[in-house]
Amino acid sequence: MSLVLAMHIPDGFLSGQVAVAAAVVAALAVAVALRIADRTIEEHQVPLLGVLAAFVFAAQMLNFPVAGGTSGHFLGATLAAVLLGPWLACLVMTVVVATQAFAFADGGIGALGANVLNMGVLGALLAGFLVGAVVRVARPGRTGYLASIGVVAWLAVMLGATATSVELALSGTVPLGTVLPPMLGVHALIGIGEALITVAAVSGVLAARPDLVTIGGDRYAPSVPPPVEPAPGLARGMS
Repeated sequence: MSLVLAMHIPDGFLSGQVAVAAAVVAALAVAVALRIADRTIEEHQVPLLGVLAAFVFAAQMLNFPVAGGTSGHFLGATLAAVLLGPWLACLVMTVVVATQAFAFADGGIGALGANVLNMGVLGALLAGFLVGAVVRVARPGRTGYLASIGVVAWLAVMLGATATSVELALSGTVPLGTVLPPMLGVHALIGIGEALITVAAVSGVLAARPDLVTIGGDRYAPSVPPPVEPAPGLARGMS
C-alpha cells in the first residue's frame, strides 16, 4: 500500500525507458529555468532562493496523518512559484528533491528525474502560469487571489500524484486503474493541507514583505495611508 500512495518514487519501480524520458523532460525544464534565471533574477531574490529552499526542505520532512494510516507532507511548489515565479521555483524544487535523494535516500537516484518532474517542475509551472493568468485576466480582490492560490496548490498536488501514477503504470509496475484511484484519493486530502499552508504563508508574506511576492505582490500589498501633512497655519505656528 505504501508504494501506490508515495509520490517519492524509489529505485526499481520505473522502467529504464520511463526513467530516462522523465529525466530528459526534467533536465530540459531545469536548463530553461537556469537560462531564464540568468537573465531575469533580481538581487533581492538571491537570498530568498536559499531561504525558500531550506524552508521547503524542512517542511517536507514533517509528515501529517491522512486517512487509513497513511501520511503526507507539504510539497511547496505553489508557494515557491508565487514568491519567485515558475522558473526560479523549478530550480528551488530541483535542489530540494535532489538533496532529499542523495542525502536521505528519500526517492531513488535512478528515479530522480521523475521525482523532480512530478514534485517540482509540473507543480511549479502549473502554479506559476495559472496564478499569473488569474491575476492578469480575472483581477480578483485579495481574498479571491488567496483562494486561487489555494485551489492551484491543491491542483499541483493532484497533478504530481497523477504523473506518478502514469509513470508507474507505463513501467508495468502496477496497472493505472489500481494505482490512480488510491493516489488521487489520498493526495486529495494531502492537497487540502498543502492549500491551507500555502495560503497562510503567502498571506503572511503579503502582510509583512509584499515586495517578496513575484506574482501579485504589488497588486495585493496592504494599502498604507499616506502621511498626514500638517495644515499650513499649524505648520507656521510650530516654526
